[in-house]
Amino acid sequence: MIFVALAILEQDGRFLMQLRDDIPTILYPGVWGLFGGHLEAGESPEIGLKRELKEEINYEAPSLRYFRSYNDDNLSRYLYHVPLTLGLEKLVQTEGQDLALLPPAAIRQGEYYSEKINQTRSLGKIHRQILLDFLEVEL
Repeated sequence: MIFVALAILEQDGRFLMQLRDDIPTILYPGVWGLFGGHLEAGESPEIGLKRELKEEINYEAPSLRYFRSYNDDNLSRYLYHVPLTLGLEKLVQTEGQDLALLPPAAIRQGEYYSEKINQTRSLGKIHRQILLDFLEVEL
């Protein structure tokens, strides 16, 4: 079983997502996805998510609130709602092609335009479902 922790980074009703790299060997290449990643051996989901956010966007999460888990045959995802308290200009993205605050309308539509690459790209299927579930319950 693979364990991952993912952040629902929210600021003023919009959600920070990364446009993943166009590398065919990674999970969900070329689509908008949530920040986070694999947990290291013995690492709690909370500690792992804080580590991933620091590595991926140099963000120290002020708090994490557990949302829910999504499990399938070989992958267990822990989801946390995380307030984004900084402007995008203060984040340092080290993974992916772009990042953006997506409004709920884009999440419902399932795609978003990246100014950086001048293309509209879809949201990763599971990442979109997670955000739709969050919108239904939380906002």
